[in-house]
Amino acid sequence: MNKHLIMAALCCYSSFSFAGFDVITLGAKGGIQDGNLTAFMLKSNTDNNYITLDAGSIVNGLIAATNKDAFNDMMAPISSPYTQEGYILTQKIQGYFISHAHLDHIAGLIIASPDDSNKPIYALPSVHQTISQDYFNWKAWPNFTSQGEGFKLGKYELAPLTINQWLPVANTELKVKAFPLSHSGAESTAFLFKNAANEVVIYLGDTGPDAVEKSTALDTIWQQIAPYIQQKKLKGIFIETSFSNSTPDKLLFGHLTPKWLLAELDSLAGYVGGEQPLKDLNVIITHIKHSLKKGTNPQTVIEQELNADNKLGVNFIFTEQGDRTLL
Repeated sequence: MNKHLIMAALCCYSSFSFAGFDVITLGAKGGIQDGNLTAFMLKSNTDNNYITLDAGSIVNGLIAATNKDAFNDMMAPISSPYTQEGYILTQKIQGYFISHAHLDHIAGLIIASPDDSNKPIYALPSVHQTISQDYFNWKAWPNFTSQGEGFKLGKYELAPLTINQWLPVANTELKVKAFPLSHSGAESTAFLFKNAANEVVIYLGDTGPDAVEKSTALDTIWQQIAPYIQQKKLKGIFIETSFSNSTPDKLLFGHLTPKWLLAELDSLAGYVGGEQPLKDLNVIITHIKHSLKKGTNPQTVIEQELNADNKLGVNFIFTEQGDRTLL
């Protein structure tokens, strides 16, 4: 049992309910580390089926999770023709939520598509357009969707999301609400998920700070989720911190640093109100960029910078590929 599963189990017992959410990290990094790119499996703890939050790495992540015993309670039946990874991919993952169509958020889905099962790809219409035009177009890759160019293999339904409207997630107990994010000229997405116990988690795709992006996207989201924090219903925030504080604003390209994340969390705290409004809130850090420079570990630096100025008392969580975390 990894340290995140132990930690989360204790959190569950300290809660007033046994619901919450189950997360498996399929890809922990952003940018260039192929095979370990942004992707998480998510389900309600009272449900049997997962969805994914982005899909930068899928099969590699499933193998890593199998090797870490993350699937011991959902082993492939003896009668199944699939490996453990194949069983989870085809039977347990019921849909993909793609925040934006950059390769490090969708490459795993594309590569796995020939052996995948039929399921929806949930996204904003602008993201679906890029997926159809640039990937599933019989030039970059066969068209496994039900729309777009050429012969349509029909494996994936492109299921459009409507901004700020609750929609049911097929074959799960989850409901989802989508919000747009600003990502250096590209439209990214935040997904707010609600389970049957009316508990929520929110996953934010790549985003820059409002001040740099000249946007109000994050401010809108903070206002939306503040009541869930007040009601102690928000189980966690997934949010990127791609670079350390040494990265100047002009080189962020729609990403966050520890300084900017803490500033945004300060804004959220202002909407929640009260004394220490975000104390012990789970904040899962995603999309840390891998470095090829000697003696450089970006995650170590980012973790130090976040914790050094963590006056809000939030619980920063750093997961590795294959980890299972209960929220």
